[in-house]
Amino acid sequence: MNLETRYRQACERADAARGRLDLAAKEAKARVAPARLKQDVKDKASNAMLNGMANVAAQAQQRPVAIGAAAAAFGLFLARRPLAALFRRLYVRFQDTQTYNSENDDG
Repeated sequence: MNLETRYRQACERADAARGRLDLAAKEAKARVAPARLKQDVKDKASNAMLNGMANVAAQAQQRPVAIGAAAAAFGLFLARRPLAALFRRLYVRFQDTQTYNSENDDG
């Protein structure tokens, strides 16, 4: 091999490497585009949510009583203020032994 042949082969390898670098740069630019990042986040979130729902459904099938009790406890926790107000009103109504009721006062 003479010097000229080695030089041409080196130029061809350099051009090929430059082309691969350019292609990699374009792919990286497309990968970092805001729209693509946004779509990737949406896809990952939806996949995580679907996997979580499938896991919850599988656990509910294995332990329906425990899941039902946990859901009831969570529901009572969320409704604690209205329930407390209801029980306070009922307690006052049952403790009030006077027959006088201002709501029904005709006079």
